[in-house]
Amino acid sequence: MPLTWRILLALIAGLLAGAVLSATEASVLPQVIAVAEPIGTVWLNALRMTIVPLVFGLIVTGIASASDAAAAGAVTRRALLMFAVLLIASGLFGAVAAPALLSIWPAPGGAGEAFRDGLAAQTQVQSIPPPAEWLYQIVPINPVAAAAEGAMLSIVVFAVLFGFAATRIPAAPRASICAFFDAVVQIMLVIVHWVLLLAPLGVFALALLVAARAGLGIVGGLAHYVLLMSLLCIATTLALYLLIAALGATSVATFARAAWPAQAVAFSTQSSLASLPAMVEGVRQYLPVPPRVSNLVLPLAVSLFRITSPVANLGVALYIAHLYGINPSLLEIAAGALVAAVVSLASVGLPSQVSFFSVVAPVCIVVGAPVEPLALLLAVESIPDIFRTVGNVTADVAATAIVGSREVEGDVPAAEAKAVS
Repeated sequence: MPLTWRILLALIAGLLAGAVLSATEASVLPQVIAVAEPIGTVWLNALRMTIVPLVFGLIVTGIASASDAAAAGAVTRRALLMFAVLLIASGLFGAVAAPALLSIWPAPGGAGEAFRDGLAAQTQVQSIPPPAEWLYQIVPINPVAAAAEGAMLSIVVFAVLFGFAATRIPAAPRASICAFFDAVVQIMLVIVHWVLLLAPLGVFALALLVAARAGLGIVGGLAHYVLLMSLLCIATTLALYLLIAALGATSVATFARAAWPAQAVAFSTQSSLASLPAMVEGVRQYLPVPPRVSNLVLPLAVSLFRITSPVANLGVALYIAHLYGINPSLLEIAAGALVAAVVSLASVGLPSQVSFFSVVAPVCIVVGAPVEPLALLLAVESIPDIFRTVGNVTADVAATAIVGSREVEGDVPAAEAKAVS
């Protein structure tokens, strides 16, 4: 059975077990809680301990990969610029759309209380500093201290500067640095894989605690979360059609025909990589894009570009803040959007269970939301992930159409020909 389904079944079983124990006022309830609480806490801590090294390593290696790709030619540089602009736009869209949706359609009554009461022992809610102090903390005086304190915005800023600086040093030490951080990422992924193997046990323990302490009020919150995140991803996908119409890259109907095969594969497989052959065929059949462009941009997009990550990951962080009654400032939301865009660029290719925690947790920390509820939201993320993937492949086709509309058939530049081959 896939891990996603085992985690979901563990969530359901934990909620039911906790609700039964609470409703029947079983005498063993205190003993059960005494056992479940340390299990859930230790599992959460095991996930948390990988965040800083994994995020730092992903950003450094991601910037190095993008720099290498940019050296391939003008088409690649234009594609990378397109990816960066769209990722930032996605984060800013999430900064507007998520609070608007939550104000129109807030979480059901009791959901926030259920999360707060059920995870009270595990939750670490950070205090939000005054704006001036928050701005001072963006550039860390001591990066090591910032890492020890989990000051995620400072860590991301330093990682970005470190990554770009690494691209400016001679090839030999640059290769050594990149190899080191790639090894760090691989090691962290092994640890995360080990921790996720225990996810059914950890999620069961946490779900039992929530239901035992706060009843089944959390169920409404989880359902509301799934619908809200799915709506954010669908809205992002629809915005791509508006972008195509605004830029005049091709007609919306033609773009829809080109994207549809890849969307169908993405919906059924939840994999952008598995959708790549359908993307290539759709672009070649319907869009006036030179093959030399589509052969370069589509694989690059699958490797580096996830349009729904910033909007959805910021949406998750703001949803948790909403549940806990936390009101991030505009500066914090804007910073969360930028962090979501940067980290999403570096985390493409990670398994969904890994990327969910490692990419969303930094955004939560930036906006002042606790990361502990992510353990339960992870269990239901498989449904929003369908719409994430559909949006991602749609954006891959859209980026190819936009870049390709500015290219004409002709001789392939030498560097780009080498990249395509």
